[in-house]
Amino acid sequence: MVAYLKKTEGSEGFHQIVDFLNTSHIRYALTENPTIYVSLIQQFWQTATASTLDNGEMEITATIDGKVKIVTEASIRRHLKLEDSDGISNLPTTEIFEQLALMGYVSNSDKLTFQKGHFSPQWRFLIHTILHCLSSKKTAWEQFSSNIATAIICLATNRTFNFSKLIFDGMVKNLDSKTKFLMYPRFIQIFLNKHKRLLLPHKRTYIAPTHTQKLFSNMRRASKGYTRVDIPLFPTMLVQGLIFQGEGSTVPVESHHTPIGAPSTSQPHLSPTLRSSIRQETEVPQPSSPPHTNVADEAASTGVDVRYRGAATTVTGLEAGQGSGNIDKTPTMPHDSPSPKILILGSGSEGTMHH
Repeated sequence: MVAYLKKTEGSEGFHQIVDFLNTSHIRYALTENPTIYVSLIQQFWQTATASTLDNGEMEITATIDGKVKIVTEASIRRHLKLEDSDGISNLPTTEIFEQLALMGYVSNSDKLTFQKGHFSPQWRFLIHTILHCLSSKKTAWEQFSSNIATAIICLATNRTFNFSKLIFDGMVKNLDSKTKFLMYPRFIQIFLNKHKRLLLPHKRTYIAPTHTQKLFSNMRRASKGYTRVDIPLFPTMLVQGLIFQGEGSTVPVESHHTPIGAPSTSQPHLSPTLRSSIRQETEVPQPSSPPHTNVADEAASTGVDVRYRGAATTVTGLEAGQGSGNIDKTPTMPHDSPSPKILILGSGSEGTMHH
């Protein structure tokens, strides 16, 4: 999905995290929204194969309009402007639990599967955005694993996480799936746009689903496991000022971030005030709506706005069966909607995926 990083009506209480993401190195990958041509994405996943080079690195090769296209971790990094070649991919388990505890995560389990609903609203917004816009997940949106936890921790503590590796590894894993998922349509289109002169004309387009301001109210809803203690963002995440230059464009004026590439510490430097606020159990006013516990309800309230040929339509999941040579022409792509229909390559049938 395309991230929603605007301060609109109803965004009160989320300005800090919106400013943080707008000044982060992942902003382009979160918000770039090219026109996506359905047949190009279909061709990519129908023909994509992975191979290991002599130097041990992997590459994905696909044939688009008769032309061979190659995707590597390095090309993902370059085209998505991620600048994370020296980024972190893993953290010690003890540090993951320690840092998540500082973010307010409370759990008695030692499993490396975490619950998004256990975090206060701003942290939940950050996790939700990473899950839906950068990860390769297509189900179980309330849960996230150690790699996403590591990404969140690196962002919060001003360290560089290797998102390029996360994205590439997800694509390689998808190639071995029994039901190939047409993941990352935005990113694949960005790659292909770098070779426009090699592509044939295409007409049928797909508009990626975009989060809207309804996401803010959704993130405010009380979730099972949330202690109702509003945990502030780390001091390293606070942006003091932004100059907005048109819609979707921001220029940082002054920030507490250490510049990208500068040395950073392994732990956030927490002020006495922040440490005190973490311990203090301050009640957060609850909305009048009933507690939110249903994942499908959450997906429905994210405010997806999608159009096809001028008419509003429901975006559905799309999967491709291994070894199939045909694909249904319905312009549907993956996103986080409740019980989306899934089209299987070559079958022409529809199934229902339950979150």
